[in-house]
Amino acid sequence: MEILHSKEFSIPTISVGNIAVGGTGKTPHTEYLVRLLSQEFKVATLSRGYKRKTKSFHIARVDSTVSEVGDEPLQIKQKFPEITVAVDEKRVHGVEELLKSEKHHRPEVILLDDAFQHRYINPGVNILLTEYSRLITQDHLLPYGRLRERASNRVRANIIIVTKCPGELKPIDERIITKELDIKPFQNLFFTTLEYGAPVPVFPGKVKEAYSHINSAVLLVTGIANPKPLKDYLRHHTIEIHELAFSDHRNFTNKDMERVEERFIEIQSPRKIIITTEKDMIRIKGLNHVPDIVKESLHYIPLEIKFLNDDKKNFDRKILNYVRENKSNFDLYSRANRV
Repeated sequence: MEILHSKEFSIPTISVGNIAVGGTGKTPHTEYLVRLLSQEFKVATLSRGYKRKTKSFHIARVDSTVSEVGDEPLQIKQKFPEITVAVDEKRVHGVEELLKSEKHHRPEVILLDDAFQHRYINPGVNILLTEYSRLITQDHLLPYGRLRERASNRVRANIIIVTKCPGELKPIDERIITKELDIKPFQNLFFTTLEYGAPVPVFPGKVKEAYSHINSAVLLVTGIANPKPLKDYLRHHTIEIHELAFSDHRNFTNKDMERVEERFIEIQSPRKIIITTEKDMIRIKGLNHVPDIVKESLHYIPLEIKFLNDDKKNFDRKILNYVRENKSNFDLYSRANRV
């Protein structure tokens, strides 16, 4: 049997991940951590850059392309241009490269995106996400279910977050979930819900009329694993929904946009709008040809997470205390080793 050796780094490292395929809200939770930590520390994110066409270590720029760094890293870089966003299929190598940065660029904390299963690094804080509507304890291993490893391996997590909860969760439901997940004394359990913002034009200079999704017919265009939460949200805020769903992480083509154009033209409504996700927006913007009618009507819905039960302060405190304490240790190590 092969023995897996995990490497620990002196720099504070926080992993955000899941063990189920499909969308558990990894990107908005990573962005929450970026907002929290970048107020006080120099932050870097590191992921493998899923579906990118480059290899090895790569630093994202605001004007990078999806093929260079992947859609999620590019979304984060464009949203938070002041932080370092890196990709590397070998995360140990990625961290080592980040630590070679010039001192004024060197991060003080590294967020490891989608790294719960990547066990070559032993992070200081391991955050595991599981979706409210399909807890990992109620799921099964692939191919029968969606789990990439056994649910019992959740014991590796320091923090478990139940994501995509209803806006109000009854105490009895929390107790049932806590028991179901068998939370250990060394683990902390939190609950979050999704908060959607007002539609934002993807091509601001092309928009003719600023239609809201309220009182409009909507063509929902997605290329994500689970568009259901967004569709449920729109169902309560629109008069009519049409849907064009592509595969997860779809590398959109000009032909795809022609399909969107055709479908949009077919909608017989005086007020209509095209809605997509923030992640899909990143990929669509990179196309060299998008029909004018699509540019004039295409909007994305910003997405953030919200902690339930006033748990935000508790979560923030745990994360900030970990980074503050371990940054001090890293500073001492760096001075001693002249890193």
